[in-house]
Amino acid sequence: MSKDEQIPCSLPLPVLSLNHISFLCKSVTASTEFYENLLGFQLVRRPSSFDFVGAWLFNYGVGIHLLQCKSVDDLPKKTEINPSDNHISFQCPDMFLAEKRLQEMGIKYKKRVVEDGGVYVDQLFFHDPDGYMIEICNCENLPVIPVQSTSLRFSLPQPNPK
Repeated sequence: MSKDEQIPCSLPLPVLSLNHISFLCKSVTASTEFYENLLGFQLVRRPSSFDFVGAWLFNYGVGIHLLQCKSVDDLPKKTEINPSDNHISFQCPDMFLAEKRLQEMGIKYKKRVVEDGGVYVDQLFFHDPDGYMIEICNCENLPVIPVQSTSLRFSLPQPNPK
């Protein structure tokens, strides 16, 4: 496509899949060990031309890029585990085993069960060493049902009239 050709605004970008997520870290070493030991990610080679400290990890079809922060002020100041906050989520076939492993490692977590039309999803939320939230769930239990984007309306709780 030449630069003079117009791209129709109604078409999405031609993406294939999620490639990676990137996190700033207090310690790339500590965060790498966390993602390797707890979530099973594998350290992979990253371009040698990078002039900053970091690590690339890969598993489950997605990469995690860890970048050494210049200042701890750059990191989230999260202490409360809030399932409604930003997070990444991983599907898990054995939630009992996942919870047991979190307990064995002394990782603080919050457990939730979501129900929709008789379908139940178990969720475990916890933070990585830098305060980024992670969810482990059996979300595959919940069917993904497309909704027409033009007719999508968010149902927000309405304040109670007094």
